[in-house]
Amino acid sequence: MENCIFCKIVRGEIPSKKVYEDNEILAFHDINPLAPVHFMMIPKLHVDSLAHVSGTHNDVLGKIMVLAPKLAEEQGCKDGFRTIINTGRVARQDVFHLHIHIIGGPDVLPPMLYRPKPA
Repeated sequence: MENCIFCKIVRGEIPSKKVYEDNEILAFHDINPLAPVHFMMIPKLHVDSLAHVSGTHNDVLGKIMVLAPKLAEEQGCKDGFRTIINTGRVARQDVFHLHIHIIGGPDVLPPMLYRPKPA
């Protein structure tokens, strides 16, 4: 996609601090990290969101999921990490190119979702 910011990063038009790159996948640090470790993994092929994947994406998505723990550990997540895939407007997906946030660091993650206390 010509105007997709992540596609521009893949093409080298916008610089990024790369964590990993091969022919199918790019992983790079988030420019506004929420934790000591916060990077994204994306397929280089443009896919709008997880809602838009098909069987043709099995290999690259499987590769991303197998690679995620290795990269997370290399970046300092020794005791665990969180993976987040925001899908669509309601989930507050900001960039419409499928991306997986890998977030972690020593004891910094809040509960997965905020649960208000009952009244």
